[in-house]
Amino acid sequence: RKLVTDLCANHDNQDRLCLPLDCPCYMLHKWWTGSFCRYFQEAVLPVDPVLESAITGEDTSLKQKTCPVCGKAYLPTTSQAYCSDSCRAFARRKSERERKRRIRKN
Repeated sequence: RKLVTDLCANHDNQDRLCLPLDCPCYMLHKWWTGSFCRYFQEAVLPVDPVLESAITGEDTSLKQKTCPVCGKAYLPTTSQAYCSDSCRAFARRKSERERKRRIRKN
């Protein structure tokens, strides 16, 4: 329920309605059997990998990567190597420093 109320873009907190369907959100009163809201399954559920693996029965830990800079686990959208832009910038600055040191040493 917390994922639906906090992260679902289709959920209206004031009226507790599903905005595209214009009816009460059925994901709030679901006992996690049967079909799911497609937006919830594709956009909200990957945020909580433990819940996703429990519901779908798939091992989602294989999809996760660990950021080499901060060590945080994240779900990559493409072939990204870092969890955020700040980690990517940090790693780039570090590699640039090392490259410059090698050049100056020679």
